[in-house]
Amino acid sequence: MMEFLKKATEWVLDKEEQAAQKCKIDLEDLQKQIDLILSKREKLQKECEENLAELDHILKRLETIKAKEESCQR
Repeated sequence: MMEFLKKATEWVLDKEEQAAQKCKIDLEDLQKQIDLILSKREKLQKECEENLAELDHILKRLETIKAKEESCQR
């Protein structure tokens, strides 16, 4: 399904690019699309950073637990 969406998006972008070459694009509409994508990108970036921070926290805790267990085996 994702592959289909990627291809559909590329097709739409190709059509918009062709229209732009013929000066048949509404710049306001295009700017709205750009703003929407930038907003989504910022949201995803924030979510990814939060998820990475949580994973780093869990990893540090697991490494601490591992170190304690390794000290028991000496």
